[in-house]
Amino acid sequence: MPDVSVRKMSIVVEEVFHEGGPVADVPQKKGACLAVIANPFAGRYVEDIVGFSDDLKPLGLEMARKLMAALGGKDAIEGYGKGAIVGVGGEYEHGALWHVPGGYAMREALGDALAIVPSTKKVGAAGTRLDVPITHIDASYVRGHFDAMEVGMNDSPRADELLVVLVMSTGARVHDRAGGLTVAGIAKRDGLR
Repeated sequence: MPDVSVRKMSIVVEEVFHEGGPVADVPQKKGACLAVIANPFAGRYVEDIVGFSDDLKPLGLEMARKLMAALGGKDAIEGYGKGAIVGVGGEYEHGALWHVPGGYAMREALGDALAIVPSTKKVGAAGTRLDVPITHIDASYVRGHFDAMEVGMNDSPRADELLVVLVMSTGARVHDRAGGLTVAGIAKRDGLR
């Protein structure tokens, strides 16, 4: 498979102090690490593409480690998600190549995260934005961690590029009060409850 060619990377961190209610004692942080890479399959149909997913694993680990550091370290992380934007010269399926290297990179970097990493992808032109879903790292049903972060870059992806992204958060939504399973109520180690 082709080498992974990175054009640029970015890390974005948001601190959410309130959403109209009282100011949180500790703000929720959400962060994203984005990488713009060459799409080796742009402009043509290639039957066997899955090997490129393996080639992306080192990039996924590098991005996960950078993002954890930006958010205060491994112990601060409670939520995660991933996504990809495929430039218009590529196809939707090219974005699916990020599922394994993006998700497993975060789970590996975090040590023992159990929940499946939620994901989204789309095909779009430079400047396209993507809402990346976020759930709790150990139990997908922790309702207070149902969240999202909008990401994108003004000049990316170009037609022959992929924009891949990892997102993490440090806690529940700042004014979480919609009920359901809480972090304290996680009872099973099955990634769900």
